Amino acid sequence: MYISMLVVNLFSICFSIIFLTFLVRLFLHRTALIYLVRKWVERVDDRVHVHQHFKVPELNDSTQQQNQFYRRVFLYLNSFISLEDADFTNLFSGRKPNDVVLSLDDDQIIRDTFLGARLSWHNKVERDDENHVVSRCFVLRIKKKDKRRILKPYLQHIHTVSDDIELRRKELRIHYNSNGKWKSVPFNHPANFDSLVIDADLKSKIKFELETFLKSKQYYHRLGRVWKRSYLLYGPSGTGKSSFIAASANFLNYDIYNINLSQVIDDTDLNSLLLQTSCKSLIVVEDLDRYVLEKSRTTTMITSSGLLNFMDGILNFHDERIMMFPMNSKDAIDSALLRPGRIDVHIYFPMCDFTSFKSLASNYLGVTEHRFFQQVEEIFQSGATMSPAEISELMLVNRSSPSRALKSVISALRSDGRSGGKVVPRLSYSAASSPAPPFVAEEGGGAAWKDTVPKEFRKLYGLLRMKSCKTPETVDHDSEMIQR
Repeated sequence: MYISMLVVNLFSICFSIIFLTFLVRLFLHRTALIYLVRKWVERVDDRVHVHQHFKVPELNDSTQQQNQFYRRVFLYLNSFISLEDADFTNLFSGRKPNDVVLSLDDDQIIRDTFLGARLSWHNKVERDDENHVVSRCFVLRIKKKDKRRILKPYLQHIHTVSDDIELRRKELRIHYNSNGKWKSVPFNHPANFDSLVIDADLKSKIKFELETFLKSKQYYHRLGRVWKRSYLLYGPSGTGKSSFIAASANFLNYDIYNINLSQVIDDTDLNSLLLQTSCKSLIVVEDLDRYVLEKSRTTTMITSSGLLNFMDGILNFHDERIMMFPMNSKDAIDSALLRPGRIDVHIYFPMCDFTSFKSLASNYLGVTEHRFFQQVEEIFQSGATMSPAEISELMLVNRSSPSRALKSVISALRSDGRSGGKVVPRLSYSAASSPAPPFVAEEGGGAAWKDTVPKEFRKLYGLLRMKSCKTPETVDHDSEMIQR
């Protein structure tokens, strides 16, 4: 009985394996058969219809410079959407780790469909007798009956897709002026609009305006205007202007051109720098207010008319560009520089308030509610204030303990309140004579300021404090010894 059951079980297992093998072979056979039938139908269809061919050479015949449309077709055909149905594709490692990109092989044919029509591209490569590449081109093959209906929108589709691919693959760079030329380094700043500590409604309006700007090329050209926008960013130091610029560059995927006016010789030099900038760029002119105030003490010869021409003159003709002018105050700036057309949007960056403080606490400490919040709110309501940069630095160095971080903020805010609203020196790595904030009382006992700061910073503070406590006689003696 046992042996017979064992035989039946073995027979059942063998039958299952055979049946499963049969199904797999049938599936593979049917799949291959469908593929062959589809290929046969396409060949018959190609034989029946008349086709036209369009050649896209790599180089222009007249100038022997790269044909920009060839570059667009290359990007389009090497995109995943275009290659996923190809019979053969090369795989290469990309710029980023673990990134794999697809690429056409020489003389490979890839098929595409658009608006129900079938097209094909031939990556044609001509070689000499020594197998050296003589020329490259893409040859588009399209049915003559479909040409009038789809050719123009299809070429526009290639432009759109290639622009999107180029934008996503672009490595952002920040350029700075030196000796009348631009130098650049990769721009890897992590700032984004989600991390910015500014009013939520203002943030939404700015994002919407930037998105609208990106889609407004035809509108600007219809008005006869250059497709550009200008922003004035003003407010005390440490209120987030630089972070806003970095977040805007990342949001737009624009390179940054940072102009240091103290390195510009005259109007001609300034115009030359402007002409060397590219489209899809964000031009930043730092500290224009400080430059205006200190102009008499500098060696530069930039005139007021030169600045006006730089902002909206005839040489400022590049499309898709944004200019930003961060400064502490606009009071010293000539109203002619700030009028609409030269400066389109004015954005004020205020000192930190309680709402901004809560955003900083959430970003830096991961807390949305805390028993110290009410105490902080009362101090803000009393008129004390600090810049977001000062508060974020205190939170950063005390991030391992939210309570300690909040106590240090409260202590610093109270010091500011006692100074009559004036910003007093804060804890920094270079300020030797910064006064220690008073202790902050909390539930369960008080904690001195030194207990809220990590040990390494206390040691550094002590050394700098000792150095700053030298008497005038000692300093004079030291200077006399150095002169000797």
